[in-house]
Parts: sequence; structure tokens; C-alpha cells
Amino acid sequence: MSELTPITVAYGDGIGPEIMEATLRILTAAGARIAPERIEIGEKVYLSGNTSGIPDEAWESIRRTKVLLKAPITTPYGGGYKSINVTMRNALGLYANVRPCIAYHPFVRTLFPTLNVVIVRENEEDLYAGIEYRQTAQVVQTLKIISRPGCEKIIRYAFEYAMNNGRKKVSVFLKDNIMKMSDGLFREVFDEVKVEYPEIETDSYIIDIGAAKLATAPERFDVIVCENLYGDIISDIAAEMTGSVGLAGSANIGNQCAMFEAIHGSAPDIAGQGIANPSGILLGAVMMLVHIGQNDIASKVHNAWLRTIEDGNHTVDIFRMGLSKAKLTTHQFSNEVIENLGKEPVKLIPVKYAAGNTRKSNIQDSDLHYTHPTKDLVGIDVFFDWNKGTAREFGDTINALSTDQLVLQMVSNRGAKVWPDGFAETFCTDHWRARFKCPDDVKSLPYSAVLDLMHRLVGAGYYVIKTENLYFFDGKPGYTRAQGQ
Repeated sequence: MSELTPITVAYGDGIGPEIMEATLRILTAAGARIAPERIEIGEKVYLSGNTSGIPDEAWESIRRTKVLLKAPITTPYGGGYKSINVTMRNALGLYANVRPCIAYHPFVRTLFPTLNVVIVRENEEDLYAGIEYRQTAQVVQTLKIISRPGCEKIIRYAFEYAMNNGRKKVSVFLKDNIMKMSDGLFREVFDEVKVEYPEIETDSYIIDIGAAKLATAPERFDVIVCENLYGDIISDIAAEMTGSVGLAGSANIGNQCAMFEAIHGSAPDIAGQGIANPSGILLGAVMMLVHIGQNDIASKVHNAWLRTIEDGNHTVDIFRMGLSKAKLTTHQFSNEVIENLGKEPVKLIPVKYAAGNTRKSNIQDSDLHYTHPTKDLVGIDVFFDWNKGTAREFGDTINALSTDQLVLQMVSNRGAKVWPDGFAETFCTDHWRARFKCPDDVKSLPYSAVLDLMHRLVGAGYYVIKTENLYFFDGKPGYTRAQGQ
């Protein structure tokens, strides 16, 4: 008898226990060679006073087994509770979120019968880093963190995924026409990496038109790679386009650990009614079986599920009169899948997970390309909390505090230039940015120049709330202009 692979299992909240029980019944019946270890995470742990929602013993199990099958979690509103998913992805280095979205026409009603797209979403950074501050009475700030290693890991993973799974095209979605540095870095790395995969077709879309094309002409796409927020949104759109967001599973892959789940939430409104669709977590479990090398069981379970869908045995979320044969409870649906183990679909395409991919399935740090540019300090942006007059008055008085080494260049409010030569029509809040730069003939400043300026500003009674140093990297500016500058 083959050795059992230990996995960590979290039953979750809301409908989580129901769909997890159904999934484990199916895996057991299919002969999955696993040894589940149950942990408690989520709402009960949060409300016990643990603001992370994850006790130490749960972390110990996950880090030992390195595989987590997780049902949906409820994060309580308010109280500063942090998302368990975000915490796990960051703490365990789960940099790649993989979400296949496939239509099952004509057995599940959909407007997009040819939909077959995989969203590869960066999982650790972007706005989901969760770095936020309230800086004035009127303004809060969220930091968007994009790193070159983060870009390269997820982009290279998307191409490796395409090669491993017979996919022909990788598209990138971004917004580099507006966020020229952060999303611009994502495009720059995409263009660098794609030349290493000449077999794979590539294209790129600004996120708004890309999402519109995905929602109207999904046949254009095969694998889509994007940053965290964009991937979260478009994967839910694509999943719903299949007929129900409840049909989509998800893998979160890192170099050491991996987490598998449904993409939907805990749905507390239907918890305990026995009507939840376990398909999402079941297909997440199929991805888990492939990850741990049990491709034979993964194929067996997936084909049995396809046969069940094809037979018209559906849960309430996808049941349609005239299309479905029977409206099943969660337990009944799992029974049908178990009954179909060993069978394949007749009209839907059967799956066969080949053992032993010849290419790597994760990206190590040694695969990444680092550069070490020269870095010169050339100025500073100083942010102020100020509400005592007009933009012109603020700019004129701040300008008088310039030093020989740092001269006021412009003032902006919410990113729009308001001094010099600002417009009276520009709406301003109490949150101001003043950009001080060195004279053109000075190439690099000592930090003492910044300290001297700050001493003058604070001494004049101004409320400085934050600063951002301005650098040149290899002679190129590492910052953007203000709107209108």
C-alpha cells in the first residue's frame, strides 16, 4: 500500500463544514492516498481574541504538511481583523494564485459556451499588502507595493504553467497608462520574460478594456497573468461567466507550501441548509491531488464530477428547469459523484492529468534576475496636513523655506499640480505634497540636506505627515510627475 500524504484540512465557516465533508467523502471513496489533519481557523478563533484567526497549532500543522485544503472563512467585520487568506499567502510565500474558469456547456447554462481561461494572479503584494494610513482629517492612504522579484516570479510561473498544461497564449492585464512605474514595472518584466518562451503567443491589455473583452469575447484568452487586485476581480467575473462562481477551484502555490480552496466565500445565508455546491472546493482538491503527485486520483475524481454535471444532477445554484435532471442537496450531489467514480463524461471532454511534468512548477529565487543600479538622492516630497488658505498661499509660503540644496519645484493636491500656475477650479483637500529638488547642476545630495530642510519646515510651524525621498536610478528618475506638471 502506498504511503499516505499528510495534508492539513480547515473546515472553515458558513457552508465550509458541509462542503468540506462532502469533498473528503469523495476523496476517500476515490482512494486518495492522504492523511488529513484537521485544524481550527476562522471566525471562532477571531472571536476568541486571536486577531489573525490562526492559532499556533494550526501554523505548525500547515508548515509541517506543507499542503492546506481550506474551506471558506468568515472574517468578522470591524475590530481590525485581517484576512486569513492574505495572511497565509504572505506568511507562507504563496505567490501564485491559479484559477481555472471553464464553461460546461450545454449542461450548465452560460452565455459563453467556449470559455476556457486560467487566471494566474500575483498573490503577495499590490494593494493587498494592506499598508494603510489615515493621514489627515480628510485623507487616507493605501500603498501599492510592486516589486521586481514579485513581478518576475508570477510572470515566469504563468509561462511555465502554460508550457506544462498545453496552453498556447499568455496575456497580461495592467494599467500602465496611469501607474507608469508600478504597472510599468510589471509590463517591463513581462516583456523581458516572454522572449524566453518563443513557443507561447503573447499580448497585453489595459485592465479596463481587457476585462471588457474577457466578458464579451473570452475566446481571445487562454492564460491571463496580472497583479493581485486585477486578478481577484477578473477571476470572479470569469468564474461567474461559467454559470456559477461556485464551480471554480483555486490553488495558491509557493516554493515551500501550497493552499487549495474554492474561490467563493462562506455564504452564511445558506449555511446549515444542506444545499451548498461543493464543486469549488472539490475542484480545488483535484488541483491539490495533482500538486502532491496523485494524478490518477485527480483524473478519477474530476471525470466523475464531469459525468455528474453532464448527467444533469445539479445543486440549486446551477439547477435550471428543462436543463437539469435533478435538484440535489450537498450530500446527494457528493453521492452522485461517488457513484460515477471510474466513469468518464460522454459529451464533455474527459481529463487526464499526466504524471511527471518535465518542467518546473514553481519559481525559485535563483531563477530571478536582479540588477544593482546606482542610486542618487536628488530631492524629497514632503506631505503636509494644512487647511489655512489657498493653494497659492501655501505654495508661496513653503517656497520661502527652500534651501540652497533643495528648492521647491511644485505643490500638488491629490496628485494634481496646484502651484505654481494652478487652476482655481481644482478641488483641494487638507493633504498637500511639496516637491523639493536639488539644482540641476547637483547630481546627488547628502541626507543632511533633507534634514536641514525638514528643520526649517517644522520650525516654521508646518505639520509634516510623511516624506518620500526622490532618487535617480542609473541616471533615470525613480518618481513620476504630478498631474498637469
